[in-house]
Amino acid sequence: MKPEPSILVIFGATGDLTRRKLYPALFNLWREGLLPRDFAIVCVGRRDISPSELYRDASDAVHNFSRRRGHSQQELDAFLQRLSYYQLEFHDQQGYGGLKDYLDQVDGIWHTRGNRVFFLAVAPIFFSIISRQLKDHGMTKNHDSWQRLVVEKPFGQDLASAISLNRDVRSIFPEENIYRIDHYLGKEMTQNIMVIRFANTFFEPLWNNRYVDHVQISFAETIGVETRGTYYEQAGALRDMMQNHALQILSLIAMEPPVALDTESVRDEKVKVLRSLKILEDDVVRGQYEGYRQEDHVAPDSQTETFVALKATIDNFRWAGVPFYLRTGKRLPQKYVEIVISFKRLPGVLYFENEDLGPNVLVIRLQPEEGVYLQFNAKRPGTASMIQPVSMDFCQNCHNGLNSPEAYERLLYDVMRGDSTLFTRWDEVEHSWRFVEKIARWWEEGDHPLPVYAPNTWGPPASHALLQADGRSWLRFMTGEV
Repeated sequence: MKPEPSILVIFGATGDLTRRKLYPALFNLWREGLLPRDFAIVCVGRRDISPSELYRDASDAVHNFSRRRGHSQQELDAFLQRLSYYQLEFHDQQGYGGLKDYLDQVDGIWHTRGNRVFFLAVAPIFFSIISRQLKDHGMTKNHDSWQRLVVEKPFGQDLASAISLNRDVRSIFPEENIYRIDHYLGKEMTQNIMVIRFANTFFEPLWNNRYVDHVQISFAETIGVETRGTYYEQAGALRDMMQNHALQILSLIAMEPPVALDTESVRDEKVKVLRSLKILEDDVVRGQYEGYRQEDHVAPDSQTETFVALKATIDNFRWAGVPFYLRTGKRLPQKYVEIVISFKRLPGVLYFENEDLGPNVLVIRLQPEEGVYLQFNAKRPGTASMIQPVSMDFCQNCHNGLNSPEAYERLLYDVMRGDSTLFTRWDEVEHSWRFVEKIARWWEEGDHPLPVYAPNTWGPPASHALLQADGRSWLRFMTGEV
């Protein structure tokens, strides 16, 4: 299914997301012939920007942040012709009438048939305001055309605000036309998780508590909060990463095989996982990196966590008894995202010369490398019957000339095609918030320490103790244990 003619309306077009992600992604889609011939981009922002400034900003974004190089000026100029700018203060009700008239003009020029994608690259406080004004000014009718709404994370600041926000948005757009972005779902290797599981005979039969010892999911960042102090004080690592990215990846790893690969069947299975998640109060660790309180727009006595590690279980027949260890943090030694599936150790009765027969391990890497690493046991060369771990390593973005599409390329392409498989449905968001709010409530009501950890370390010692209590440790392959 190819994208139909449409206008992409970007609210918050002068922001960092548009510059770093949306402009480069749209240009790459255009360059590869994946956008319809009848297509336009209307950038909406509060600043007064001339057409030449808009083109310069978009050109700089493509030059600085696009994954692809070597484009011609002719290609770029053809893309820029489809961009235009409309100045709007988001609280200005009268301005939306002018926006409607402007979109109708663009529709006539580019023959987009009234189809619109409204991308809200703005703070969540504007989601309801903008959606309401779009409806009040007749821009969400869905008669003989379609209108879709794309919202960025975070979808609410807690469960109550998420429910309220969802009620506001759902009163205007039907659920099937709401696209809640989690950009990790657009990553190439994230999409590969289901293929690895369900398209390989030797994985799926082992994907259960009979053979899997435990699962680790790590989201590690080397940077601090940088210029996002105001936002991070509201969110923290729990809401910023764990509530969406980490739990979404967990649900893909743990879900049952769907009855089909259509959008709703996949989402149904993910929701079942999120509903089955269990956690104990003592199985959560938090921390704050040294120097966080001196960052811009951060309170000097801030109690916001920049690191979270936890152990959760899934209360169903497939995964009963298997711990899932999740961690996310800032100012850590390495930047990477990976999933480690550690299989149960075999009894050593046949190989008594090896007291420690290592487990089989499957590693799915999401970034910076994209690929799969499999560790298994084999005989060491020589006369002695010694066993050693060996590996098979596939990296799909390590070779020259192979540059995987950015997540936003796939996500924008899917929005325009009307495919919401890689976007989160409301009940996924709701159950993620219910799980996270339980943890947040423990921290608010109980006496839970917030230890400070040194930058360039792997978080507070309690994070390691969490696994050591179970006879395990955090794993990082290629660089060993951490």
